[in-house]
Amino acid sequence: MISADGRFEVRLTRDPADIEAAQRLRYHVFYEEMSAEPSPEMREARRDMDRFDSICDHLLVLDLERPVGDQIVGTYRMLLRADAETHGGYYSESEYDIAAFVGGFGARNAAEIGRSCVHADYRNQRIVELLWRGLAHYYRDNNVERIFGCASFPGTDPEALALPLSYLYHHHLAPPELRVRALPALHVPMDRIAKDDISARSAIRHVPALIRAYLRLGGVCGDGAVIDHQFGTTDVFMVLAMENVPEKYHDYFERDTPG
Repeated sequence: MISADGRFEVRLTRDPADIEAAQRLRYHVFYEEMSAEPSPEMREARRDMDRFDSICDHLLVLDLERPVGDQIVGTYRMLLRADAETHGGYYSESEYDIAAFVGGFGARNAAEIGRSCVHADYRNQRIVELLWRGLAHYYRDNNVERIFGCASFPGTDPEALALPLSYLYHHHLAPPELRVRALPALHVPMDRIAKDDISARSAIRHVPALIRAYLRLGGVCGDGAVIDHQFGTTDVFMVLAMENVPEKYHDYFERDTPG
């Protein structure tokens, strides 16, 4: 356990029972609430699962006022560099060419994060904050200097997402040393609206909360979106270099607990 405040608990785990509970929440959100298409195995188990779950660390937010067995209301999973190198790479390699990016890590530790999921009744700033404070605790304890992963917009029509995608491209595109590009066969241009025609205030309202959390901490995006037809989403690649975190957020990564 990382932290508890009387009602909400933030827990880091590799316990199979905890992972199965997180997979059930993911299934409910991705496949029942949203439009993802499960495999027959997932439909039978009613769990979202893949080969990465068993090698990842899992971050959970639990509401202790809910019934036992149904307390997980938010989750993330993290794949450390050493585990990725030992077990065959990163999830995001299926959508993005990350070879040069990963090759630039040098001696730095890194973590891929993904499968972010929050119960519909808890999609508020408090739960997102708890998730990200839990992640901050994890980064500190593992000396992580590069955080990255695919983040999603709901929907598969890039024209419907033209405003937020263009905003990310024109205002938050990664510098060359951190920039990855969507695989050629999957690359969807993000610069769909000219920079001068974008209202940043309007655009940011259409950016999902978890991507906004990246941006507040200094995160930047890759070049090209990817349509994930299985999950019914449009994905972007996000990366956070710890040296680029604004000074005002440094204590965010130094506190002992995400309170």
